Amino acid sequence: MTSEQNIFVPEILYEDNHIIAINKKPSQIVQEDKTGDIPLIELVKGFIKQRDGKPGNVFLGVVHRLDRPVGGVIIFAKTDKALIRLNELFRKGEVRKQYLAIVKQAPPKEHDILVHYLARNEKQNKSYAYNTPAKNTKEAQLEYTVLGKSDSFTILHIRLFTGRHHQIRCQLAAIGSPIKGDLKYGFNRSNEDISISLLAYSISFIHPVKKEPVNITAPLPKTDVWRFFTDIVAQAQTNRTE
Repeated sequence: MTSEQNIFVPEILYEDNHIIAINKKPSQIVQEDKTGDIPLIELVKGFIKQRDGKPGNVFLGVVHRLDRPVGGVIIFAKTDKALIRLNELFRKGEVRKQYLAIVKQAPPKEHDILVHYLARNEKQNKSYAYNTPAKNTKEAQLEYTVLGKSDSFTILHIRLFTGRHHQIRCQLAAIGSPIKGDLKYGFNRSNEDISISLLAYSISFIHPVKKEPVNITAPLPKTDVWRFFTDIVAQAQTNRTE
């Protein structure tokens, strides 16, 4: 275990014997990649091993992923049973994933369901959106709603219906509304912290073992642009639960 793992303490949003949900920071990678940076899954394993005094290896399974510059809710399975059942929930589309995105150019409609056909370019690590099916494309669907606007930016609530590579980033860029800070998809400048202004805001599902509803929400990032929209997001959340 490295010294970095020894001092790492995740922001836990939810935990029981089967699942742990972490507030992922935009700089973190979920699994190992070519950068060689220590992935979040290994850091969380190290934390659990140290906290709980486990003598052997800690089991932790990845059930979904977030792009490196994206923050918010990420779930890991703590048991093999939970991993298998969570994977099945995701496969069946029985997990409700909601995101918040900040864009400079407001989309053409206040509310819409976007349908594109995405082609992934492995070499560029980028996806391209088409309006009609084409070779090697996969259908992508999301629903967005404009929650509010400042003088410079617009915040969107997004619900994903499919889980494609860079889906939200690519589809918003395709309608002329690239996410703030997302240079890869056409925004004109990066954020100071190298994040993009996309937050995996909440995940809802039926617990794979307890069979109870689980709703996990991430806090908004502590930057000025996100702070401006705090009350707007809170009001929207209240309206959805009433």
